Formats: sequence, structure tokens, C-alpha cells
Amino acid sequence: MAHRKPIKYTARDGMTIEGYLTLPKDGEGKNLPLIVNPHGGPWARDTWGFNPEHQFFASRGYAVLQMNFRGSTGYGRQHLESGYKKWGREMQNDITDGVKWAIEQGIADEDRVCIYGASYGGYATMAGMTFTPELYKCGVNYVGVTDVALLFETMPKRWSLGAETMKEQVGDPDSEEEFLAEISPVNHVDK
Repeated sequence: MAHRKPIKYTARDGMTIEGYLTLPKDGEGKNLPLIVNPHGGPWARDTWGFNPEHQFFASRGYAVLQMNFRGSTGYGRQHLESGYKKWGREMQNDITDGVKWAIEQGIADEDRVCIYGASYGGYATMAGMTFTPELYKCGVNYVGVTDVALLFETMPKRWSLGAETMKEQVGDPDSEEEFLAEISPVNHVDK
């Protein structure tokens, strides 16, 4: 089994971000290709436990980084609410700062960093690829949002009870159209 260890780093605004780093079983854990895997939700969190994908990647020589960026659950109300209306901004900075931490620690080779995720993790993948394209060599978006306003237009009926809460957490498509367009990766494809 590859070693998975808890990590902490400081985001650019001073917030402590916790997460997990999975390293290949053999080797020194230095200058490795890195796969960044932001969790979905975003109102969820990564926890300790077996992850078959990360074990597979580590068996192929990759380090895997997960982080509980602001907006993640389980770290108290302040941590959760500090992610409100921060998609593509401070939440994305937390992910970027994690990548930079791994590079500064000598764990990751800055020329071999990829990002992948599902749902909000897919959004974070696309935001990473379009807002900080110099950081990543590749990205895989699995069922992730690319147009935030479209998320509200196409959300399943079973989400309707949470729609007003999502407007507070993400942004209101009726009154914050410009903001939602700004944080939508689809509008930054040229990068």
C-alpha cells in the first residue's frame, strides 16, 4: 500500500488548509509527478481512508494531493462560510496554494502537475486549467460545472429545495450574472 499522510499548509491569506498526500510506496517522495484531486461538493470533505484511485496512481509513481479548501465541511462554520461566493477565487487559491506548497516542499515536479475531479472537483479542474493554466499540464473534468449560471438553469428538480441556499453559497443568477460569468471557466477557454 502507498503511504497516505495528513498535511497542512497556509493559504496566501493565512488560512490553514488541511488535506492528504499519497506517495508512492518506494522512493524518497521527491520530485514526483503530482495529481491534484479536489473533492466534489464543495460542501463535503476528504477524510482518512482507503482510496483505490489514489493507490492506483501511487502504484504508477504519482503523488496525489487532496485538500479541504475553504467551503469544505467538518472544520466549523467559519471554514464553511469562508467559501461562500468564493468559487474560482479564494477556494481555487487554496488549491493553487496546495500545489505550490507541494512544489516548494520538493515533493512535486512543477513541470508534471495535473488536476482532476468530479462535480465541484470538476469545476475546480476547469477553473485551474483556465485561471492558472501555467500550473497544470493536463486536467480531467468528470461531471463538473463549466458554466455556473447554467448550473441553476439545469439543476434537477430534487435540488429545488436547496436552490435558495445555493444562491447564497455560490451566487444568485438573477442578480449576480456578471459575477457568475466571471467565475465560469467556459468564459476563459482562450486561456
